[in-house]
Amino acid sequence: MGVLMSRRQTVEKVQKVSLAVSAFKDGLREQPSTRRRAEAGGTRRGTLEQAVQEGEEEASAGSSQPEESSASKAAWERLRDGRGVEPEEFDRANRFTPPAFIRPKRELHDDEPPDIRLEQREQVINDEMCEICEVWTAESLFPCRICSRVYHDGCLRRMGYLQNDSAVEVTETAHTETGWSCYYCDNLNLLLTEEEMYSLMETLRHCKIIPETCLTLDDFLHYKHLVHKQQFEQPMAEAQEEQAALQFSALDPDKKGHIEWHDFLSHESIQLLQQLRPQNALLRLLTAKERERARAAFLALDQDSDGFIGEGECRRARHSWFRKHQKETPSCNVSISHVGPMSESSPASSGSGRSQGKTPPAGEPEEARPVDWPGFLRENVAYILAARPNSAARHLHPAA
Repeated sequence: MGVLMSRRQTVEKVQKVSLAVSAFKDGLREQPSTRRRAEAGGTRRGTLEQAVQEGEEEASAGSSQPEESSASKAAWERLRDGRGVEPEEFDRANRFTPPAFIRPKRELHDDEPPDIRLEQREQVINDEMCEICEVWTAESLFPCRICSRVYHDGCLRRMGYLQNDSAVEVTETAHTETGWSCYYCDNLNLLLTEEEMYSLMETLRHCKIIPETCLTLDDFLHYKHLVHKQQFEQPMAEAQEEQAALQFSALDPDKKGHIEWHDFLSHESIQLLQQLRPQNALLRLLTAKERERARAAFLALDQDSDGFIGEGECRRARHSWFRKHQKETPSCNVSISHVGPMSESSPASSGSGRSQGKTPPAGEPEEARPVDWPGFLRENVAYILAARPNSAARHLHPAA
């Protein structure tokens, strides 16, 4: 106990010094940063079309071009560093310094098959101390459902990652089977290496996508057409455009007519991972909690315990990773913490615009192909990763 209290006192002293230094620095640049946030705030809330129109108007006026350029540059820097959109209203005088995200690097053995055995269960234990302040206070810690990190709600607020509208959701879900993703796991863009992020930023610049803006359906389809033509040097087919429209609907579950920047960036990040990395490399991104959920899902589907499931069962399992978004769904037999097959009569199997009519019934030819445990992981890994964000959007639209 003596060691614990000594460490806690040391941490508290470091925090006080850090807050004092941060407050002093913020006082020096408070007025310029406030002006930049005010200028960038309207762009974030507007759509891409509105942002472009405002930029053209300001360019023609010629008076505020330097300020707009500064705001745009700051947005690109946040995108490059993986910081996301900064809160518009934030108590900068009483805050913790946000972490400096370090993007991962590819290793030589990443392409080799990882040793993930079905029969070898993994013991998942959460950290004992808050990731931010490194202080242990037991029940008040909020665990991440993806990694082993835990957090204080007060620390999350002082970091700017927990606002008033999201505090209730975190409180209600962090200790439930649904769970809550921390700011590391919620941001799929942080999975990209520096090289991959540079490639994505070049694509966004080429397609004239402005960071931190919302995208309408027309914006999204126009972007997809440009990306497809850039990659394949031919126009996008009608069937592919329909798939893009379905993906837009999956990213806009509330039918607001636009998709948020965070959801668009997560979708593009997971798409880029699928394009540039082999499935073995994606499997290495799974955490112990995600591997355990995948085991529970496969074992629940493998009712005869022969080590194989049907192709249709494997395909329908992709939908089950997104069941955490079905807020109107009553309690089910298998929760998101132990993802398993969904009953065809359950509310989750028909919700969120999903078409049951397209799901082939048991007995059709595609049901005949057996899928073993390694194949199940390879075919579902992208959907498991795409289900990490707390957003209600589905960042990969599973085929029915």
